[in-house]
Amino acid sequence: MTREPIAPDDPRMRDFTAPHITALLGELHRRGLPYGLLWGSASAGETILDGRLLVDFGNAPVSTLLNLLHLLRDLDRDAAWER
Repeated sequence: MTREPIAPDDPRMRDFTAPHITALLGELHRRGLPYGLLWGSASAGETILDGRLLVDFGNAPVSTLLNLLHLLRDLDRDAAWER
């Protein structure tokens, strides 16, 4: 499935709070583990850029986290069809 990536300046990114990001990071850890994606120290950052929280794995915008999750979800969805 192809989707347009979420842009860092998407207005919806302003709605994410630290608890939201923490939950998304938990999902990223769970889904990424089989693929070797490990960010043990990633957390919701304290840095805010233009009203948007940054995720603390290199001060990435939340859109990067969401785009990674979309890719991992697509991989899981495709794997289910191959079984």
